Amino acid sequence: MNEVVELLKSHRSIRRFTDQDVDEKVLMEIIHAARHSATSSFLQAYSVIRVRDKEKKEKLSVYCGDQKHIRQAPVFLVFCADLHKLSRACDIQNKEMSKGYTEQLILASVDTAIWGQSFLLAAESIGLGGVYVGGIRNNPDKVTKLLQLPEQVYPVFGMSLGYPDQDPQVKPRMPLPLVYKEEVYGSENDEELLEAYDRTFQEYLRNRQHNPREETWTATVAEKLSKESRPHMKQYLQNQGFNIK
Repeated sequence: MNEVVELLKSHRSIRRFTDQDVDEKVLMEIIHAARHSATSSFLQAYSVIRVRDKEKKEKLSVYCGDQKHIRQAPVFLVFCADLHKLSRACDIQNKEMSKGYTEQLILASVDTAIWGQSFLLAAESIGLGGVYVGGIRNNPDKVTKLLQLPEQVYPVFGMSLGYPDQDPQVKPRMPLPLVYKEEVYGSENDEELLEAYDRTFQEYLRNRQHNPREETWTATVAEKLSKESRPHMKQYLQNQGFNIK
């Protein structure tokens, strides 16, 4: 198979980085490549903010749950869903943007996710590594204030990026029938497949080089999803002009 496919299959989250900086020209080349990602109706409803300031990175690290790789990584980026500039585009045409629709929130979030994945894939193709930081949504109000995000912009995820100083194993993914369906959503064998995946995942955790432990995949899912999941996001998004109608 070709190099792109093999690269996708070898993805790992990298949380430890060497002291080597990322050359500015290299970073800009990756950003320019990611700008060519697919985007709904060519709206390009995203933006990315690079945070260099050590004090800001320290604050973001705390806001995100004290994730030290944010402080250590040579590059930290915040990927934002951005409808603000689209509102400005409507102003230029003397038309009022109809704001607050849930579909607009979905559209901008999907655009941002595609752009982020293209960025990371391009980065990995030249030897860089990174990790998505969903913790950027732990304290979205504080992040918004720190980065001076206007209305109609919200931080979807962060990303720590640099040259890897670790070589983690690739995590085994779900059995294909759980994620790939034909014609209809068939789920008759899901429980059996999940039990088999539990055994595979447990074996991986038991034998991995770093932080081995005894746990199944369904146990990790149940532990996470049986708790509240950032309930503040609904009000925050509404305050930012999203998800109102």
